[in-house]
Amino acid sequence: MPKRIHPNWIKAYLEYSGYSEAPDQFHFWTAVGTLAGALRRRVWIDQGYFQWSPNFYIIFVAPPGIVSKSTTASIGMNLLKQVPGIHFGPDAMTWQALITSLAGSGEQFLVDETYHTMSAITISSSEFGTFLNPNDREMVDVLVSLWDGQVGTFEKKTKTMGDDIIQNPWINLLACTTPAWIGGNFPEYMIGGGFMSRSIFVYADKKRHLVAYPKDQLPATFFDLQKSLVHDLELIGTTLAGEYQLSESATKWGVDWYRNHYENPSTHLDTERLGGYLARKQTHMHKVAMVLAASKRDELVIEREDLIEALQHLDEMEKDMNLIFSYINAPEARAANKLLLLLETKGRVEMTEFFQDVFQSFSHNDFIQAVGGLIASGQARREQIGNKIYLVYVGKEVRTVPLVDINKEIVG
Repeated sequence: MPKRIHPNWIKAYLEYSGYSEAPDQFHFWTAVGTLAGALRRRVWIDQGYFQWSPNFYIIFVAPPGIVSKSTTASIGMNLLKQVPGIHFGPDAMTWQALITSLAGSGEQFLVDETYHTMSAITISSSEFGTFLNPNDREMVDVLVSLWDGQVGTFEKKTKTMGDDIIQNPWINLLACTTPAWIGGNFPEYMIGGGFMSRSIFVYADKKRHLVAYPKDQLPATFFDLQKSLVHDLELIGTTLAGEYQLSESATKWGVDWYRNHYENPSTHLDTERLGGYLARKQTHMHKVAMVLAASKRDELVIEREDLIEALQHLDEMEKDMNLIFSYINAPEARAANKLLLLLETKGRVEMTEFFQDVFQSFSHNDFIQAVGGLIASGQARREQIGNKIYLVYVGKEVRTVPLVDINKEIVG
């Protein structure tokens, strides 16, 4: 029987993708989405009343042209496309296209002399806006239901296609968008629960490093590494099948974490908006832990270390969640985020010139509110030299920007 080449697939993938400019988080979550696409619904954690299966809605969020979102996602998806038997869904979503893809993906696999059926597709969308219309509540509700991955049939009635019944549907999504698109297109009702709480939003606004010509940086072993990653990905997708068990130490750790999660709730996220995500964090953690376990071993066992590592990656991803969702129905916060990016680059700016840089994007009042937020949050300070007023970058690790009123005589 063939054996894996890499003792840790994700670690090897991060080496393979390390010559691109995108941040580490983008590459890690691409690896997660890629491995999930290979695992499909062949593995699960059974909790009696429900099952957890390793599918994800991973959405990369970054300003246009900064970190090559779609290129980063395609690095992993191009490996997955080389694995036989993987079904890919449409990158532009319609009911007809979704149903056709799911219906055409049906297959059976064997676990302990019992055949199981799944209808599993992975979708890679370079433009999230072409994949999903957030105002189509019926479509959003179905995606919410499918993420939960419960065993059973999915039935959809259409005027032109009749009744479609799909066995054990499963969708894995990797998509890309911008903060501006989220701010302009997502209705508020989607944040607290539903689709948003079931998604992993990975944010970046800086390149990891500059690489003008990636090909010149690649080692001689690059294409051998690519082939070995595909080799292992195919093995993972064909040999791992069945129910994952939590080790005794993993179970104990999970019980302690769960109690602490609810008895000592986190204060770093906007619980009013992101309470739905926090309620599903346990599910996210176990989905990620399944992928981490599959990356490292053939045994269907989740160890304590897998849960701890999964939690670390989720905690890191959460650092920017408030920032991402501040773009929705909050022009002052969008202004603050844009001003902070400019200020980080320049270090010190004269206030009138600062406003001139952004006046086409934000109103004078939004600008004043944003500047006040930067000062109040300790990320900037106000200095006066002669008759000119400057804003000086101070910087904070966590960019959460409370908005306060300040003297409107700052500018003009």
